[in-house]
Amino acid sequence: MSAVIENSPSPTPVTSPRPYSRWTSLAVLCAGTLMTVLDGNIVTVAMPAIQSDLGFSGPGLAWVVNAYLIAFGGLLLLMGRLGDLVGRKRMFTTGLAVFTAASVLAGVATGQGLLIAARALQGAGGAMASAVVLGMLVALFPEPREQARAIAAFSAVGAAGGALGTFLGGALTQALNWHWIFLINLPIGVLAWLAAARVLTPERGAGLGRGADYPGAALVTAGLMLTVYVIVGAGGRTPAGTALLAVLALVLFAAFTLRQVRAARPLLRPRLFRSRLLTGANAVQMLMIATMYGFQFIGALYLQRVLGYGELATGTAFLPAPVAIGLLMLGLSARTVARYGAYRVLLAGLALIVAGMALLSRAPVGASYAVDVLPPLLLLSAGFAAAMPALTGLAMAGAREEDAGLASGLFNTTQVVGGSLGLAVLSTLAASRTGGLLDRGAELIPATAEGYRLAFRVATGIAVAALVLAGAVLRPRGR
Repeated sequence: MSAVIENSPSPTPVTSPRPYSRWTSLAVLCAGTLMTVLDGNIVTVAMPAIQSDLGFSGPGLAWVVNAYLIAFGGLLLLMGRLGDLVGRKRMFTTGLAVFTAASVLAGVATGQGLLIAARALQGAGGAMASAVVLGMLVALFPEPREQARAIAAFSAVGAAGGALGTFLGGALTQALNWHWIFLINLPIGVLAWLAAARVLTPERGAGLGRGADYPGAALVTAGLMLTVYVIVGAGGRTPAGTALLAVLALVLFAAFTLRQVRAARPLLRPRLFRSRLLTGANAVQMLMIATMYGFQFIGALYLQRVLGYGELATGTAFLPAPVAIGLLMLGLSARTVARYGAYRVLLAGLALIVAGMALLSRAPVGASYAVDVLPPLLLLSAGFAAAMPALTGLAMAGAREEDAGLASGLFNTTQVVGGSLGLAVLSTLAASRTGGLLDRGAELIPATAEGYRLAFRVATGIAVAALVLAGAVLRPRGR
């Protein structure tokens, strides 16, 4: 990969970091990211305990997850742009503080309303911290080989953190109670904030007066929040209601697009989408993340409802994933990208994801973990470990320095939207297939397994689409 990120005078570091401090800064960024990634998944295993303790209804319980996703996904783009304007370090440290405080509120919550409000505040803090990380990373490591190593380390933390959250959620809930899945963030958040304040280099942002398109920000934030709300809450509404909200979201995005074309200082500059690498990488990522969310969430349900695993056993069954992802990303990803190029590594990783999902689509009722679960788990982990750093490098290589925070927010936004969309589609297909079989007199467990098999087959098709799109759009054009 020979693409170069164009430099610009803003934002610029106040003082240049010492050479050894860049890797310390990377460790701080990874620690903050790990906390927000863990929280996105740690709550899923504890949901039954939360429902029993606080008396949530089925639809009401979904808002413990949805409140976080809507705030997080809706604010990423705005926070990425604000990070370019006010300084990315300031945005990152403020996000850590908000996230940590919200975690304490969630941990001490004794009522439904406070917990849901705290989860929304967590999402806002997570968006503030996550939106600017990639922009800070590429500024710290402009040299291609070092940047590949840094992106591999960052991606390893993010990918492994998702699976690790499933394990920690089960362990903390079973050993203590569900409150501790949030309270554990207090010491981690305080330490991460102190380290960030001391280690990260301050930046001079461009200033709020140079690019703060507030009407555009309101339109795109409302559109993104409504989009995530439509996706994650589709199962609790009538088809007509869902369609009406989807049309409203499209109207908001159309108004935002018109605003960006006419605004003197647009929030999302149209030139950003002229980059084939940035646009193509985001499209491929949306498909890939949709596939991987299907593996993570539908796979966990398969282990529990078909194979009879408990909460802790389910988390333990996923542990090989973060171990494999961490080892492969840290040990091989940067070197393989440097040797073979991001494009080839990405295609190889996507091919492994296709193979893993195809194996998982067998999903027998009497499955053996060692024969039927572990091999596709390792294939998917290896594929993701190869594809994600390569895809991240391609996306950020297509952004100018002054747009790095916005490009980082956009890249994270497509993750949330892709994951939410994939989860909504795959879970709906699985439930519909299972319900149809039960109506025809099938037994519960075989019908449930067939529903999950359908979801895995569709996820395989989505992975194939990601592979084809990457091959067609991201192919290098000369040196």
